[in-house]
Amino acid sequence: MKKEKKAQNKAVALSYNKEEIAPRVIAKGENIVAEKIIEKAIEEDIIIYQDENLVESLMGLELNEMIPEELYDAVAEIIFYIYNLDTERGKMYGKQYR
Repeated sequence: MKKEKKAQNKAVALSYNKEEIAPRVIAKGENIVAEKIIEKAIEEDIIIYQDENLVESLMGLELNEMIPEELYDAVAEIIFYIYNLDTERGKMYGKQYR
């Protein structure tokens, strides 16, 4: 009989400051820690983007480490996605994002 492997929860939080070259890893973890990261994001109304392959790559980075150049394209797509969602949210709530 084949034993099923339970999927592990993993989460990585990034922060981006326009004055820096690239986003930084500000939190990461598995299982309970991942759940806490996600809970905090929900509490703070932060958009959650799921990409298992990207999370695996980001898990290898240290806290406060900038993402490496090879992940720029993937993370840029996420930033663009979030920017568009924030813009749509702003239209719904009468706010303007720049």
